[in-house]
Parts: sequence; C-alpha cells; structure tokens
Amino acid sequence: MIHRQLHKVLQQKFFRGKAILVTGPRQSGKTTLLRALERQAEKKVLYLNCDEPDIRNLLTEATSSALKHLVGNSEIIMIDEAQRVKNIGLTMKLIIDNFKDIQLIATGSSALEFANEINEPLTGRKWEYRLLPLSIQELAEHSGMLEERRLTGHRLVYGMYPDIVIHPGEEREILYNLTSSYLYKDIFTFQEIRKPEVIEKLLEALALQVTAEVSYNELAQLIQIDAATVQRYVDLLEKAFVVFRLRSFSRNVRNELKRSRKVYFYDNGIRNALISNFSPPEVRVDIGALWENFLVSERTKLLYNSQKHAGQFFWRTKQQQEIDYIEEAEGILTACEFKWNPKKKARFPKTFLNAYPNHTTQFITPDNYMDFLIQEKE
Repeated sequence: MIHRQLHKVLQQKFFRGKAILVTGPRQSGKTTLLRALERQAEKKVLYLNCDEPDIRNLLTEATSSALKHLVGNSEIIMIDEAQRVKNIGLTMKLIIDNFKDIQLIATGSSALEFANEINEPLTGRKWEYRLLPLSIQELAEHSGMLEERRLTGHRLVYGMYPDIVIHPGEEREILYNLTSSYLYKDIFTFQEIRKPEVIEKLLEALALQVTAEVSYNELAQLIQIDAATVQRYVDLLEKAFVVFRLRSFSRNVRNELKRSRKVYFYDNGIRNALISNFSPPEVRVDIGALWENFLVSERTKLLYNSQKHAGQFFWRTKQQQEIDYIEEAEGILTACEFKWNPKKKARFPKTFLNAYPNHTTQFITPDNYMDFLIQEKE
C-alpha cells in the first residue's frame, strides 16, 4: 500500500472533539485511507458504507435513540461516501452532540451536495481535509526518487490516480472509464444539468486551453451557451475536483492583468484522456502546457498535504510580460518559470522584479523539479 501523507494528519486530529471530513475526487483513495486508519486503530471501529441502501436508510433522518443502538460500544465511527445520505449533516451533528467520547470521520466524493448538507449543521464541529490523487512525494517515498525520475514522462501523460499507478498497462482503459462522466457524476446527481453533453464539450475545451488564460465569453461562443452558464459549470467542475483555477497576481503595476484566470486539471491523465492524446512527451506539441499543468497541480497537492497555506497565482501584463507561477507565503513572493527544456534560456521580466523587491525566483526543469515538489522531512 502507498502511504498517504494525509494519514498521519488525520490520526493527529482523532479524539479532539470534532468530526473529521475528507473530500476529494472519485477514485482518489478515500476508502483505502479509511480502511488503513481502521486497521491501525486500537479502539472499536464501526465502519458504515453508504453505497449500501440499508446503511443509507439507517442514517437518513435518524433519531438519537436509533443512533444509540447503531453505535453500541463503538469508539470510532467511519462513514464512507457520506454524500449519498440525505441530511447527513444533521445525523452527524446528532452523533457529535450525543456521543462526546466518539470520534466521527466521514468521506465524500464531492464538495457539491456534501458541503451544502454539512456546513451549517457542523459549524465549529469539524476538521475538513482534501484527498487528491497520489502525489510525487507519496510515490517517491514509496518506490524511491530514482524510480520516480525514470517515470516522469509516464506521469506527465497518464497522471497519478491510484488505479493508474497500481495497474500498469491498463492506463488508457482506466482513464477513459474515469472520464466517461464517472469522475464528475456528482454534478449530474446533485445539480440540475439539462444538457450533460455541454459539460463534456466544456471539459474538452478547457483541456485544449489548459494553462492559457480562460475567457468565459470565448468558451460560451465555442460551445454555444451563455457566459454565466460557463462560469457556473467551471465552478461545479472545481467543486467536483476535476479542475481548479488560479487568479492573476496584481498589486503594484498599472498594466497588470487583474481579473484574469487560468484553469488547470488536478490530473494530467484526465486532461489527456479528454482530448484522446497519450503520445509521449518527446513528440508532443503541447509539452509546455503539459509540464506546467503537472507542476502546478503537484505543487497544489504538496501545499494541501503538508497543511501549508500559500496564495497561488500567475502574473501577466497587457504587454504580454508573464510569469508562469507565483506563490505568496509569509509575505514572501516566489516567482517560478517552468521550462521542459533545461537548455532553453529564460529571464524574469524587469517590470516584476522592480515592482516586487521582496521576492525569490526559480526556474523549474526536469533536472530540479523534485526539489520543487518534495518537502524535506523535519
């Protein structure tokens, strides 16, 4: 089993008076993580799988008396796929309020309906975490940094969903299954989507424009819907953990773009499956975008997994000066340029360097990217 960084984080939150919630995309390993926590627990665990209809019935509008019989002498309650249960937030609140010595942990495959169900009932009563596909750090700790370096091209093309990593040779079939609406099934389940095919067209358009500035108006014209609907659908895809957005960084320079955004995919394999392109890196015309998406998504995983808080941006001016990625932490800016070809010369714009003296700069290439994506153990 590949150890997940979130495992230790969750264990440290046990029995501190709050529920633990883990969200993330489908097939990212949430059930496997719960089962690993269950195996290591030294207390009696009640595991409830909400894919089972009878379990859903037990948890739907349950009374405190019914829950008392269900819980019994359990000390840890694990609710898997909790978003399948109507009004699950109220049921979880009853458990927390009536069983003070019990640790409750629940998973949900989407931030859509799950968030709506739990946010109000569990205000001040929960810790929230996100489990994304496997990270470079997790894989390097499992199989060694040398092996991961050898697999760089493979990760760029097929991504890092657990099924992809543990089933070599079946990557394309797994990815096509994931992208045939399964990955974003919750959008169709919990939201009123009259034309599901529009979501698929939007995803393909976003995949082709990955790492470029996104215009909702241009996307609307391309797929023939209004811009407000495009923005709503991108928001839903973000809450389903398919894509995420970066805002443009703007503080001091008059000509900086202030309202632009880029859209990235959490996983390169998903992006490549949407455009049916699994060609190796050395022959790809989109290798620059592929490299940038990989680095930004992996850096995002590193920040999530290490519980580090930092602002993430890109920078661009109306004169087309640009920086691929900017991270802001503790008042310090780190500006990064991503180059697939280490020999390709690049410079940071003087406009940025002069406007933001409190900064550091980095060029990230295949020669040094591990330093950017792996946190040294303290």
